[in-house]
Amino acid sequence: MLNKVNPTAITLAIAGILAVAVGFYVNSVSWGPVAEQKNTQATAGDTSKATATTNGKEAAVPRPTWAASATGRVEPKGGEVRVGAEVPGRIVNIPIAINDRVKRGDLLLRLDDDDALTKVSAAKAEEQVRVRERNEEDARGQQLDRRNAEDAVASAERAVYAAQQEFDDALDQKRKSNGSDDAVDKARTKLDDANKTLADKRANLTTVNAKTGMPLPTRLESALAVARAELTGAELGVEHTRVRAPFEGTVLNVVGKEGEIAAPSPDNPLVVLGDLSTMKVRAEVEERDAAKVHVGQRVVVRADAYPDQDFEGSISSVAQSLSQPNIISRGPRRPNDVEVLEAVVDLDGQPPLLTGMRVDVFFKHDATASTK
Repeated sequence: MLNKVNPTAITLAIAGILAVAVGFYVNSVSWGPVAEQKNTQATAGDTSKATATTNGKEAAVPRPTWAASATGRVEPKGGEVRVGAEVPGRIVNIPIAINDRVKRGDLLLRLDDDDALTKVSAAKAEEQVRVRERNEEDARGQQLDRRNAEDAVASAERAVYAAQQEFDDALDQKRKSNGSDDAVDKARTKLDDANKTLADKRANLTTVNAKTGMPLPTRLESALAVARAELTGAELGVEHTRVRAPFEGTVLNVVGKEGEIAAPSPDNPLVVLGDLSTMKVRAEVEERDAAKVHVGQRVVVRADAYPDQDFEGSISSVAQSLSQPNIISRGPRRPNDVEVLEAVVDLDGQPPLLTGMRVDVFFKHDATASTK
């Protein structure tokens, strides 16, 4: 009598045989291409070697596109300039706004000047009294020459002060749409002429005082000189309540607010200016790549905001010492304890990059400087 075969056992045996067959087939198909792909990647990535062996022959391998790369930040020409107050005081007027174009000497903001103007009035009255007292004394020869030269300097100083006030008024009227550009230009020219005249008069006074045999000042002449010095100091006190643009540029930020107390500190800027006529990038090259960059080297700058555009430029200066990085790296790209070499890149043309924008800088080999 034949033994009865268990159908469950037969089913399990067939399933096992099929599983082994499928596994063998899959491995035989996939292992070959994977191994071939790994070999291909290893060959393509080995660009640091000068030659490679192909079919028993040596063939040249292309050099890397970049000599080095670095992180950089976009800056205006001359960098961002943070303008602050020279004296403490309450801000009473801010006639400018972000993105305004300003010229050198334009008023950026004004502090409370009531006390300073009071001192000017008092000093001017004292000076006038001293002038009348001095004029009661006769002067001849070199003494008269010196008196006339001193009077000319004093008159030129008062003219500069008046021209400065006139210029500020004309500029204020223009900003309020009540004035014209022509009036501002005339006031600016008048102020420049007044400053030139003052420089000439001071030079003439120096020449007169250098003459041989010049007598010493009298008591009344000395008292007048002191009064005039106090008047000039009072006028300078008024000027110190005016925060002016140190150069022609664009207002990048207005930090101060009307009603706040301004403090003369580099940590408390009131206005941030920049010359956007030319843009540059301040790149931080890692120490290991310091020998790969030099002045005149061509670079390519790329920004995440413009993924399809490359901006070119050249290195204008390279620091002579290493320093700590000022640009914080995103991700594990650079350890915090790595020192960097600062290189400044002048960008070609007028790229649409914004000041403060973080960019990647790629330094070209000299042999490939004409290609991207």
